Formats: sequence, C-alpha cells, structure tokens
Amino acid sequence: MAISQENIRVLNINIGILGHIDSGKTSLAKAISNLCSTASFDKSPQSQARGITLDLGFSALLIDLPSRFSHLPYDKIQFTFVDCPGHASLIRTIIGGAQIIDMMVMVIDATKGFQTQTAEGLVIGELTANKLIVAMNKIDLFPETNRTTQIQRMKTRIEKTLANTKFAGSPIVPISANPSQINQEKNSDPISINLLIEQLINYMDVPQRSVNGPFLFAVDHCFPIRGQGTVLTGTILSGSVQINQTIEITEIKEQRKVKSIQMFKRPVRQAQQGDRIGICVTNLDASLIERSIVSEPGSLLNISAAVITVSQIRYFKTPIKTKAKFHITIGYETVMGTVEFFTYPENQITTTINTTDNDVFDFTREYIYQDELIQETTKFALIRFEKPIICAMRSLVVGSRLETELHSNTCRLAFCGRLIAPIDLNVTSTTPTTLSNNNNNSNVNNLIRPIQQLKIYKTKSRDGAIDRVVDEYTVIGKNLFKRETNISIFIGMKIERSDGSVGVIDSAFGKTGKFKVYFSNGGQTNTLGTLKLIFKQYIFDKTK
Repeated sequence: MAISQENIRVLNINIGILGHIDSGKTSLAKAISNLCSTASFDKSPQSQARGITLDLGFSALLIDLPSRFSHLPYDKIQFTFVDCPGHASLIRTIIGGAQIIDMMVMVIDATKGFQTQTAEGLVIGELTANKLIVAMNKIDLFPETNRTTQIQRMKTRIEKTLANTKFAGSPIVPISANPSQINQEKNSDPISINLLIEQLINYMDVPQRSVNGPFLFAVDHCFPIRGQGTVLTGTILSGSVQINQTIEITEIKEQRKVKSIQMFKRPVRQAQQGDRIGICVTNLDASLIERSIVSEPGSLLNISAAVITVSQIRYFKTPIKTKAKFHITIGYETVMGTVEFFTYPENQITTTINTTDNDVFDFTREYIYQDELIQETTKFALIRFEKPIICAMRSLVVGSRLETELHSNTCRLAFCGRLIAPIDLNVTSTTPTTLSNNNNNSNVNNLIRPIQQLKIYKTKSRDGAIDRVVDEYTVIGKNLFKRETNISIFIGMKIERSDGSVGVIDSAFGKTGKFKVYFSNGGQTNTLGTLKLIFKQYIFDKTK
C-alpha cells in the first residue's frame, strides 16, 4: 500500500554550498537537486539582473533511504542545499546561512583553485560543520588530452591546503555542473554529478535530532499567498512544531497559530529540529518580516549585551584589543559591538573551554580583566551591542572586520564563541530578571543579569611611605589615600614593605588619609623603604 505524502518519514540533511563568486555553486545546486523552493537558483530579479547569487537559495534532493541506513526510522533522505552567495560583500548572509548546515560542499573552480572567498568559506565551515566535500568544478575546461593530469595536479594543491584544517583528508570530487554554459553547447549533461551524490551518501553522518527544547525557527524568507496567508520559510534550529501550535514573531512582538506546514511543497502535520519547512499563518504582514527567529513564546532573548565563550580565529593575525569595535553576527543579524575580554585568575585557568549545552556562566566566581584577547588564556568576552538584538541562548557568535578592503587577501573573521549569559546594561538591581512570564522557561541560562553582577577586576597597586613606627607590630602609613578616601573599604587588605615583610591595613589613623598597618610577624623597627598596596578594582561594581 502506498504511503501518503503526509506520512512519509524523511531525514533531512542540510548541506551548505560555499565557494568563491563564479565558481559554479548555483549551477551545482540546479544539477544536483530534484526539488526546488520559491527561493532557489537565483530567482530574484536582482540576482538575475546582476548574474550572481545575492541571497541564500534553497533546493533539495529527495532519495530513497540507502541500505546502510535501513536501521533508521525513515523512508527517505532529503539533502537540502543551502546555496550561499560567493561575493565578499555578502559575508553576513554567508555566515547566517552556514549556521543552519550539517555538512558543507566547497565548490572550487578547477582552473583557479583556492580564491579569497573560498578560503573565507573554509573558515566559516570550520566554525559550523564537521564534514566537508570538495566539488572541483569546471573540469571540462581542461583539454581532454591532459585533463586527467590537470585534475590530479589541482587535487594535490587542494589536499595540501586542507591538510592544515579540520577537513584534512576530505573527499575531492571532480565535476562539471554546467558544461553547456561553459562551452556554449546545447544538451551537454553535467559531468560526474552522480559521483558527488554517491559521496554525499557515503560520507554523511546522521545528525542528532531532538524534539526537546524550545521551538526555534530561523526564517530566511517571508511572502504572502493570496487566499492562504503568509508563509515563513526556514530551518528548525531546535524543538518541534505542529499545526495549531502558537508561535511568536519576536521581531514584531506578535503571536500567531500555525495554519499549515509544508516541506518542499509536501504537506506535513509536524516537523522537528533540522527540517527545512514553510509555515503558513494568517493575518501577518509579510513586509514586516525579513530574516528573523520565530519561536515558542517567551524563549528568545532581547538583549543589549552578553557574555560569550571566545576563541580567536587562527587566520586573523591582527591583535584583538579590549574596547575594540567589531561587526557581530548572531544568526542572521549583524550589528556593531564593543568587546571586553576576561578570564579566570592565573591560578585557576583551565586548558579548555567547555561549550556543552549545559554550560552556565558562573556569576559567583571572580574573573580578571584583560587588555586583549590572548588565545592561550582568554576564556570569555563581554560584548555590548550598539542596538538590541533578538537571539537564543547558545547562539554562535562571530566577530569580524567587514570594513576591511574586499581584495586585501586577509581574513576578516576575527573571533567566535557561544552566547552563554545575557547581560542588561541598564538594570542596577542585583536581582536577576527573567526573560518573560513563560512559566516553562525556568533554565538559569534564561536569566538576564545586571552588569554589576559580573565580578571582573583589574589588579591595581599603590605605593606609600611609612610615617612612623608605633611598635614592632604596627606602623603608621601615609601617601596611599586622599583625605576624603573611605579607608574602611581597604581594611584587611595586604600591604607589602619593600623589605618583603607583609602586613594588613588595620584601621584609619586620623582624618588626613593616614592608616595603621599590622605585621603579625613583628620586626618593624624603622621607616625605611616603601609600602605597596595591591588590590582588586572591580570594573562594573563600583561599591567594591
């Protein structure tokens, strides 16, 4: 008995297609797909006018479940291809598209090899995907007399480049996605596309999908359909969705019920993490939505600052200073932001950053401020956004210098990390504030904390003098504090004499800024040398 379209069980694998402009990415998407969407193959008038990809394109290849996956509870595998623009000026779009992929196909022009945006796409791939296949395109441009030799030569060059990345040893498949366009011939079939499909099937891993967690949906296109409603197309980042479920469009602060769901024009009643779908809702002005995150009500952050785990991208060679401004990309949104780096105190620095889903930033610990990102020691960054952003916990964060000259042949991507603590710059209370009134949203990660709760300090020192000796245990110090200083907040802090003896501030002495220092080991007999006070200056809590 035939299975109805709604009941077909489909495993969706999202494949990012990246590469330099004019390497043949869209031609490959056309050649390899048997399903297309409303946003595929450069259908927009702007793309057709300019002859290049200007936006994310989506198409798919739906095939029967291969025998090696027969143990899985699916009937079909669907490879959804995310065709990313290749032009350097569209890097924001590329980063956003890459964050929804499971693996990557890097398209390389066989006659040119690695180019600037090929390399930039490779960097993005290292941040977002675990597996890569290289499609060495346009091999028909090599003369048939020495085509095999030329292909092998280019494969060797590509292998050497990949050897220094996480994708060392990745498959390289020589193809020609659109020889008719290249040779101006009619009816020329693509070359070796079936070999690329075989490689996808053999090389892919089955991604871990879960229906648990809040529903988060990365919307990349929105359009009206007369008589039906408004369609939001995108990829489910977490959780699941079904017909009649209430969803929230946080960008415009409105909620709607799901009227219907389609997966490449095939109706389905529900979908889960990793699925590429279209959701139809009613009474929604499509012009108000561009790229956005739609979610289960109350599950998104709307924040002006955040703490992230941070790591410098190794290809970015310029020092990254605290208080520097970068383009910050989170999901499909890019805003300017100022970064400040910090880490554990020197005796507490760990060798790795734990970025599991259970990460909770520890507000009870103290951290030391850093003037720049130091790859070996820096663990965290505080980012202040120039305008509020809507995002989810654990979102990938990428900092970049997009103002860099496009043809400078330098890496524009500076650092990356995961958002682990939302921060409110305007709240002065020390009590956390919840994201929303959604009673199901009780995870401690979903608490927006006032910036004053960040226990980040700088180590400071001041030099003073000994005014006189009271006895062998006590001296009177001077020249450390002003007359109006509240010395009581320094009581108990360590004072070191230049001869190496260590004492503590015991109390103020008089009203001129002088103070008593107590040395438990005694031995104080003269006023020679200096007194050094080493203390912590907390950056955000001025009461300490």
